Amino acid sequence: MANNIKKDSYDASKIQVLEGLEAVRKRPGMYIGGTGSEGLHHLVWEVLDNAIDEAMAGHCDNIEVVIYADGSLSVNDNGRGIPIDKQRQTGKSALETVLTVLHAGGKFGGGEYKVSGGLHGVGVSVVNALSTHLKAEVAKDGFLYAQEYKDGGKPVSAVKKIGPAKYTGTKITFTPDPEVFETVEWNYRKILDRIRQRAYLNKGVKIKLTDERDSGKTYSFYFEGGIKSYVAHMNRSKEIINDKIFYVEKQSGTTIVEVAVQYTDDYSENVQTFANNINTGDGGTHLTGFRTSITRSINDYARKNGFIKDSKDNLTGDDVREGLSAVLSVKLPDPQFEGQTKAKLGNPEVQNQVGSVMSEYFSYFLEENPNEAKRIIGKCLLSARARVAARAARDTVVRKGVLEGMTLPGKLADCSSKDPSQSELYIVEGDSAGGSAKQGRDRMFQAILPLRGKILNVERARLDRMLSSEEIKILIIAMGAGIGETKDISKMRYHRIVIMTDADVDGAHIRTLLLTFYYRYFPEIIEAGYLYIAQPPLFKVEKGKKAWYAYNDAQKEEILAQLEKEAAGLKGKKEEAKSEEVHQDELAEEVEEEPVENEENAEEEVSDIKIPGVKVQRYKGLGEMNPSQLWETTMDPEHRVFLQVTIDDAEKANEVFSVLMGDVVEPRKKFIQTHAKNVKNLDV
Repeated sequence: MANNIKKDSYDASKIQVLEGLEAVRKRPGMYIGGTGSEGLHHLVWEVLDNAIDEAMAGHCDNIEVVIYADGSLSVNDNGRGIPIDKQRQTGKSALETVLTVLHAGGKFGGGEYKVSGGLHGVGVSVVNALSTHLKAEVAKDGFLYAQEYKDGGKPVSAVKKIGPAKYTGTKITFTPDPEVFETVEWNYRKILDRIRQRAYLNKGVKIKLTDERDSGKTYSFYFEGGIKSYVAHMNRSKEIINDKIFYVEKQSGTTIVEVAVQYTDDYSENVQTFANNINTGDGGTHLTGFRTSITRSINDYARKNGFIKDSKDNLTGDDVREGLSAVLSVKLPDPQFEGQTKAKLGNPEVQNQVGSVMSEYFSYFLEENPNEAKRIIGKCLLSARARVAARAARDTVVRKGVLEGMTLPGKLADCSSKDPSQSELYIVEGDSAGGSAKQGRDRMFQAILPLRGKILNVERARLDRMLSSEEIKILIIAMGAGIGETKDISKMRYHRIVIMTDADVDGAHIRTLLLTFYYRYFPEIIEAGYLYIAQPPLFKVEKGKKAWYAYNDAQKEEILAQLEKEAAGLKGKKEEAKSEEVHQDELAEEVEEEPVENEENAEEEVSDIKIPGVKVQRYKGLGEMNPSQLWETTMDPEHRVFLQVTIDDAEKANEVFSVLMGDVVEPRKKFIQTHAKNVKNLDV
């Protein structure tokens, strides 16, 4: 058998060694997560966070970011300036070392940065590797120095002394490589939001953004209140329970703990956590310590002051977290993150450090502010009563789902497949669209659930009231994942949930209500990538037996322009043929008027009908499509267009849902007035 094995010359010549920054260009996703828009903006975060690290070390209080018209971007800080003297191990200047060597920097020991976010040490060198051009300018020791790089980090020359400087700092200007990234278009709003967040987390630091693509548009942030101002910003469109925001900043061991807390009348929790300015979206030990301590402090105060009589009546963590808005920021010398994305903090000692600070100072806050404490306790007690009612309602839904077993809700036209990864659930608007969808679908893997009218706005409803809605109960049972404490996404019966509504105002409203439902009660479905929005066509263009579908006005006009071009070409060919016929017959002079008259008639006919035989139909609803059309345009995997729902920025999404779907009118009115001029095709 050994004789049948194909020999392969696998030897040392097959081992590839990537020098310097070649590895980054070979596999950029390993360093910045991808080559799309997120990866592109990761370059900015790397350079910006270096400047922020200088601020956290106490050496910088002013940062400027500029987007240039040529697509380049710069970050300029007034910190100490990157060292320019020779680095012993590399024999190069320290500036060139940090710009061209991975894992080189001042954050691995030596005490230059007691606290920093960029502990992987690949930041600015990766930016250099993925840029067509980078220029570093350093003001240090009374002089300005500069060095330029091109083509992915190749030095143009050694570090040069430009002239005297009466200031200190570092300015990095770079142009991302269009051959690496799918897009090199900077998103002003994304960068602005990141800068705002960093300014909140670093009180006393001014950060300015200028966009020279838009006439030098400038925005500056400076917050003396830090994360206290951050919480006020988060809650600016909500009804407040405690007007006075709890705030504490204390050092526990080697960790600085900073917390701001305020309650609103929301039914959900909004807690943002950070470790060394890095957004820990998956929480970690600091969040565990915070949650445990705030629950214990509120229960202790409630028992001490007679709000609850017995420990068996204690408020649960869920009761305490309803309506809780908070920002928790810890700064520590050696953060241990779980995963390359740094989304979860793992340092075990931080749990007790945060817990001790919160327990002591939040207890003081409740004692010193009895009116605020009474309102907070009242909110938590109301949540506890609603929890009991919600459990009963939830159990009803669960029991109903179990008892119905394989029959499921009567309105549901289920699919044959029992493999969730292959199964799709279409949520459609009304029985008319439901009928077309049921007839047009592929029964093997596509299930249809028609809803009657608009579902309850769950933004302003607790779980118990939400579960009293028949349409929502049917939807929960159909999905099979449960709700509340029993929710288990692994039991989902479909891994594609498709919202398919009409392309009008009512359809948009129903879609928004469904998105609110999923965002508030099933965010795991969105995070798993299971939620989609169908894109049915708006127009059908017919000519003879041929038909084209357009999903927007631009596509419709493109189709009509092509048909008009073809019609004009056909007319030209006919006129050419007619002219040739006239020439061959050598008509007599007395009948020369006839062809002219015929030409006028032909011209008139063409002008009356711009594109002869073309019919344009605009669909007002899915019910207007017959089953075959609905399948061909919207449900056929070979041709359909879906939008996948994602949560790129949970904080921003939370704010938008609160403004648009909440009870407070003024923020919604302001939002509509601000964006009204940008709205197009409101009824589409």
